[in-house]
Amino acid sequence: MRITGYRTLTTVQEWGRPVGDANGVYADGVMPVPIILVDTDEGITGVGLGPHVEAGAIFAAIDGEDPRAVPALYDRMLRQTFKAGHNGVVFGTIGAFDTALWDIKAQAAGEPLWRLLGGRDPRVHAYASGLDIGLTDEELVALYQVYAQLGLRAAKLKGGLDVERDRHRLTLVREVLAGAAHGTRPGLMLDANESWTRKQAVRHVSELERTLDLTWIEEPVRRWDADGLAAVSRGVRTSVASGENLTGLEQFRPLLAAGGLDIVQTAAVWGVTHFLRVSALAHAHDLPVSPIGTTPIALLHAATSVPNHLVSELQDLRPPVGVALDLHVADGAYVLGGSPGLGIRVHQEAITAVHRRAAPAPDGPHVRPERAGRQLLAVTNGVVPQPDPLDVGTP
Repeated sequence: MRITGYRTLTTVQEWGRPVGDANGVYADGVMPVPIILVDTDEGITGVGLGPHVEAGAIFAAIDGEDPRAVPALYDRMLRQTFKAGHNGVVFGTIGAFDTALWDIKAQAAGEPLWRLLGGRDPRVHAYASGLDIGLTDEELVALYQVYAQLGLRAAKLKGGLDVERDRHRLTLVREVLAGAAHGTRPGLMLDANESWTRKQAVRHVSELERTLDLTWIEEPVRRWDADGLAAVSRGVRTSVASGENLTGLEQFRPLLAAGGLDIVQTAAVWGVTHFLRVSALAHAHDLPVSPIGTTPIALLHAATSVPNHLVSELQDLRPPVGVALDLHVADGAYVLGGSPGLGIRVHQEAITAVHRRAAPAPDGPHVRPERAGRQLLAVTNGVVPQPDPLDVGTP
């Protein structure tokens, strides 16, 4: 079997409501979803969800190769970008190709990827994550009632701008989940999306801990701040989770050496091989790993085979437009199907028919505001930080 070519598509995730975090909001709830398709001479096509940036240059490393040699081809792609570096969106393109290759390998074997990788149970424990900072209280409760009906007993909220607002919203969601579980204590997480300084993080979380039992605080400070993450972890009872924006094992090592991570995260967009390697590194430090992503199906397959998987993020309950997934959610878990490969089917006609915006908006959570983070005074009248002449706390 040989790789013969690749194709790219872009569809959208239609949330039907505003979604975002402390850095900004997609008001229309439409997020672009890039896709890479890898073709072979035996008629098997693999699907990877991820960027197309520098796709032609990266594809040169795997063109004509046997797609089943996935880890070796992954390293060839890393070497292909040696001089310019594989950080950021280029790492996402490598991850999309890598995911497509794993899909081909499992399809060729006639098995779902979770079984090919050695998983024994297709169920993957999940937590609810609504990207919900732009919602009213009523909308927030209604949203998490839907998650609760599917058996989810843990939730991660977006916040970080106002401690009392965060406490109020976390309490609302706690009551929804506890009611559905007949009093069982739910798991509660808060994602600050790198919006605090070290001191702000400790003060904010410590204040929440007076009345709430938090499972983890996510990205309290900047992703590369190993000493800062470690300081936050020492300063609060809550576990510190981060890593979704790190690209390569070399970026995880200093954080682990500093004791900056209690929960090791990795994003679905970076690919299966990256997740497996990060999971092994985390396991060597006796740390759990947790996948992140809007459509994390590839990492769900991989999660079944690693001993330190903790829980996976469940965001929108619908797949991207024109994408069908062989999985469902029941009793608080993803349940993977038995289709060979990843169980992803792409309907190009439906994607072509999408007339809504499929390119990044000029602003939103993917763009860091000029004066980002929580300022000296808490933000109480909006979800996006506004310029403040008293700003002394920008990370």
